Amino acid sequence: MNWEHLLSLKRAGDTQKRPRAAQDETRLGFDVDFDRIIFSSAFRSLQDKTQVIPLSETDFVHTRLTHSLEVSVVGRTLGRKVGKVLLERHPNLVDLGYTFNDFGAIVAAASVMHDIGNPPFGHSGEKAIGEYFKSGKGAKYKAQLSPKEYQDLIDFEGNANGFKILTETKDGVSGGLRLSYATLGAFLKYPKESLPKKPTKHIVDKKYGVFQSEKPEFLDVVQDLEMLQKSATADISFYRHPLAYLVEAADDICYTIIDFEDGINLGLIEEEYALEYLINLVRDRIDSKKYHSLQHTKDRVSYLRALAINTLINQAVEIFLDNEESILTGSFEKSLLEKCSYEAQINDIIKISIDKIYKSQEVIEKEVAGYRIIADLLHVFVSAVNNKYDENYSNYDQLILNLLPKEYQSEDASLYSRIMQICSYVSRMSDSYAIRTHQKLTGNII
Repeated sequence: MNWEHLLSLKRAGDTQKRPRAAQDETRLGFDVDFDRIIFSSAFRSLQDKTQVIPLSETDFVHTRLTHSLEVSVVGRTLGRKVGKVLLERHPNLVDLGYTFNDFGAIVAAASVMHDIGNPPFGHSGEKAIGEYFKSGKGAKYKAQLSPKEYQDLIDFEGNANGFKILTETKDGVSGGLRLSYATLGAFLKYPKESLPKKPTKHIVDKKYGVFQSEKPEFLDVVQDLEMLQKSATADISFYRHPLAYLVEAADDICYTIIDFEDGINLGLIEEEYALEYLINLVRDRIDSKKYHSLQHTKDRVSYLRALAINTLINQAVEIFLDNEESILTGSFEKSLLEKCSYEAQINDIIKISIDKIYKSQEVIEKEVAGYRIIADLLHVFVSAVNNKYDENYSNYDQLILNLLPKEYQSEDASLYSRIMQICSYVSRMSDSYAIRTHQKLTGNII
């Protein structure tokens, strides 16, 4: 892959390239990407979507929105640090007008929207949608869908849904938010379709990143960026845009350290026990005098968190730059932090987070409720939309459709398109809105 192509400023609908040198220095093209995401309704809904603790009643636990903003800050730093070195290695990019801030802006924009496609109630929301179509009432649609269409549903993926939100045509306007292809490329951590499933050791095969409904938009992006296809077959599977590794690293750094911090502050992880694990990560960089002068748990945790994040940022930058060539050729198979010299300490922290936070009673109880809520919402809306096309259409279905925004009432004859529109609608709901809608549909209006 070639950096000149990978830094494309092209947007959906453009008929020719946008040269970097012609950009307005006060608001560069990649900065516009960030602005458009921040002002989008899909991004705003993240303020009431679960990061770790669903529907937490405390005021300091992270939501998807605060998590995404923090990931973007880390991503911007990663991009700038890498960009400074890449410009020295590739002076032709300087001649074309690129600066290290461009790399930071691309990674920051892709990072701030990395969770934009996640349904309510955390990752259990994805599983709830998938199980509704795999073993729930939605399983009846299998025979009417192609294998790839059905796989999109039973293995519903927030990354692919994010690409849908960012690129789908709405109200006759194509291209979604019309983001630069460089930013969309960096967003695509798993540039492949849901089938065939061919598990490998390569990180790109861990999940998938595009639904059948967005294949044309996806191909337009990856072909413009000249991303490498994994095989010569008809399967849609590509190696990552290099900057996607930095987006992934920013997310990994934040959820590893900050979810752990939330667990400490909530009392789910014992303070002394937890602090020791953070100290193991930053032992060589601690100012002992400063640390021991801090009187409160939150202050000690904050100090160690800042050191840990900075340590992991420097590690990720070093690993990326040391492996630039293999990343560009698609042969770099792991995430950056998996190559980190602190991998053992990171894994220890993640293991504790799984045991003490993600499997806590509070989280499990609310995830169970989320499963039921999402399944019920899907059943009511999918049934109403599809009944419109047969003799089962009733007054109740019409009332349900009156609740459904017009942009999600697909007139497409394709069953897949209609179902995907409902999945998109439900996935964009915030946790609280999903609960309120469920209460209305079940007659529990309060």
